[in-house]
Amino acid sequence: MIYFNNVSKIYDDLAALDDVTFTVETGEFLSVVGHSGAGKTTLTKMILAEEMPSLGTVFFESINVNKIKNKDLTKLRRRIGVVFQDYKLLSNKTAYENIAFAMEAVGKTEEEIASDVPHVLELVDLSHRTMHFPNQMSGGEQQRLAIARAIINQPELLIADEPTGNLDPVNTHEIVQILKKINDLGTTVILTTHNYGIIESIGKRVITMENGKIIRDTKDSK
Repeated sequence: MIYFNNVSKIYDDLAALDDVTFTVETGEFLSVVGHSGAGKTTLTKMILAEEMPSLGTVFFESINVNKIKNKDLTKLRRRIGVVFQDYKLLSNKTAYENIAFAMEAVGKTEEEIASDVPHVLELVDLSHRTMHFPNQMSGGEQQRLAIARAIINQPELLIADEPTGNLDPVNTHEIVQILKKINDLGTTVILTTHNYGIIESIGKRVITMENGKIIRDTKDSK
């Protein structure tokens, strides 16, 4: 599904990524772990074509992301859901409206919205928060809402960039369980984190990064 081929990204003589090569298969759950500055976020930005490699190529299936035209970029990004550490919710919209807004953006009908939003809120255990605003929710609830919004249009890939960075251990565990559930339903998941503790509970493939390099890939040790 995703293929990085000898990818480097240089900023002012500093290598954010240094000769990175790996493949993510459809349906896989991959955790990318490393301290701040290891290259995790740069890696996810490459998949989204928010950054371009200085060297090497990034493929999303058969699409060379480096050479994608602007008119095709929106189509690519609609195939990817993204969850951030700071949620990025719309503060003036309820939980229902935050998700509906994402559906409206891709042209879904009122009937489709009315049908799908309750289901995804139930999936992330937020049915009781439908008409609540983000500032009426805990951090864990806001992140679960952000996940619901990210998956409502059924992306093939979900990127969760440090989704538990602002959360306590209980909420962290809940978010990880929801990501595992989404993966079990068939969505490819890439999770980036600096928290080595949470990846052990996932029990899936882990890539460890340091100074822009992959220093360990559990896929290679199986």
